[in-house]
Amino acid sequence: MKDSLIEYMKQDIILLGGILLKFQNLYFNAYQDDIVKKITTPSLALSLFRNKYYDDKKSSIHIPNMNEDRFIRRGYYGGHTDAYIPYGEDLYYYDVNSLYPFIMKECPMPGGVPVWYSDLENRNLDEMFGFIEAYIECPKSIKKPFLPYRERKNGTLIFPTGTFIGVYYSEELKFARSIGYTRIPLNGYLFEKMESPFIGYVNDLFESRSKAKKEGNNAISFVYKLLMNSLYGRFGINPESTITEICDQSRRNILFRMDDFINEIYIKEDLYMVTYLSNVVGGGGYTSYNPPKMAAVQISAAITASARIYMYPYISREDCYYTDTDSIVLGNPLPEEVVSSSVLGKLKLEDKIEKGYFLAPKCYHYTTDSSEEVLKYKGTAKKVITSKWFEEQYTDPTRTKTEEVTSFFRPDWKNIDIKKNVSTVTLRTLNNNKRVNLIENGVWVGSDPINIYDLQCLNKIGRDIIYNFKRKKTLLENENKKITLSTRKNEDDSQKNGKKDEDKVNTVKGKNKRWTMFPDSDSDKDEDKDKGNSDTMYPDSDSDSDTIASDTDPPDVDVDNKIHRTLVSACLYISFLYLYLISYMGRYTNCK
Repeated sequence: MKDSLIEYMKQDIILLGGILLKFQNLYFNAYQDDIVKKITTPSLALSLFRNKYYDDKKSSIHIPNMNEDRFIRRGYYGGHTDAYIPYGEDLYYYDVNSLYPFIMKECPMPGGVPVWYSDLENRNLDEMFGFIEAYIECPKSIKKPFLPYRERKNGTLIFPTGTFIGVYYSEELKFARSIGYTRIPLNGYLFEKMESPFIGYVNDLFESRSKAKKEGNNAISFVYKLLMNSLYGRFGINPESTITEICDQSRRNILFRMDDFINEIYIKEDLYMVTYLSNVVGGGGYTSYNPPKMAAVQISAAITASARIYMYPYISREDCYYTDTDSIVLGNPLPEEVVSSSVLGKLKLEDKIEKGYFLAPKCYHYTTDSSEEVLKYKGTAKKVITSKWFEEQYTDPTRTKTEEVTSFFRPDWKNIDIKKNVSTVTLRTLNNNKRVNLIENGVWVGSDPINIYDLQCLNKIGRDIIYNFKRKKTLLENENKKITLSTRKNEDDSQKNGKKDEDKVNTVKGKNKRWTMFPDSDSDKDEDKDKGNSDTMYPDSDSDSDTIASDTDPPDVDVDNKIHRTLVSACLYISFLYLYLISYMGRYTNCK
């Protein structure tokens, strides 16, 4: 068995060597450079960019120091991967053509030396450009949250609702505000907004790749694709790295006393293999900070953040079943203007799905309309996962099953050997701890975001900023309420005044009525019939009904009533006086 495995390994090495030789020739013919100078594709892409495209006078990329890197790296998140709806039929699987290269070409980048602001309370977010620690509130009404959050325990990247603190790219915070988030900038590093230095790099490689694909040269097309997609990640390389070193006893003793020591393997007398960490922030095992060349995490963080902004309008659709960084599964087709298999940044229709199961991130199975099966499962158990398992798991998400998995290349670091290993694995729905499954009538129909509350890393300045913000917000809300109440009162008063004005208009119309000694007479009831008669004291006027009465206008109805009552009273008084005089004169005559 061992001999056959060694023979298999030899053949594998020979095959890989042939591929690398082919790649070496292709790269040299294209760029007159040898790949043996670099040990990884990202370092090769960086070398190409620096030698042929980078102009530090036009667009300066700053290399962060330890504090800058530590802070900005908190805002460096990966792609958005989530499963929303577990099962669907007649679906559409789209993939963005070179998402990260597209963002590198189209979006501005953080340039220049950053400036630290410990208090951003009095600064306008729209005028900021950089990486900001902010207080975040995401309402539960947002079913597919936008801003990421990294869990403290296991580092899982989730997209929750709730209240939390995080470091984010300024453009993310601006976008989050537009969809209903509350965000309060606390502190951060602000950069200059510079034009992307990657425009020429992406244009040339994408054009070369398109040409190679048309010519049927798939090998060189793949080389161009690797170079395009590898550069952004190289800028985000972590200064903290694991180093494995073969050393003697004295060197081993030095490394062993370091705080960043991991482990050691004894090989033979005075020979050890020691593993330790380098450039650990807060560690005690180094005397200087020596990050890799051109390690500029702000570039990578800005690219991934801008990519999430670009993808969110598609993710937020109600018919989005699943998303993974640059791909989406939708229940309805996209409009033709955003779909293309060749245009950078547009979406390509990868598959039409007859039916599919999307149980968790990196855990799905679907059948295309051409009866092709696609299966994805993260972990060693993928070797024994079948389409039937997905169907059963969808019916009962709590179901588990054990299987034996054989690995022929299991490294044994203690004995420096490779062994065959047989292990037992439990097949279950990958723990979708990024969202909460939604069950209705016993059927798994969807998922809701996790709701969190985490303000552990909030300092005093941050608490003061949040307090002042909420106090101002409360004052503004109260002022708005007062304004609203005042507006409503004015509207009510206007309605009342409108009624009075209407009465006044009716009063004005009174000038068209006949004025008589007896206003309650039947002749007034027939005024409409009598309009224009010559025996009225005030004949009809040609003026509009809303004409304001002048001093010469007729008295209103109340005045008529008062005059009537006065005349009646006067008549009665005169009558009583007349009777009294008659009675008095009679008595005077009798006396005589």
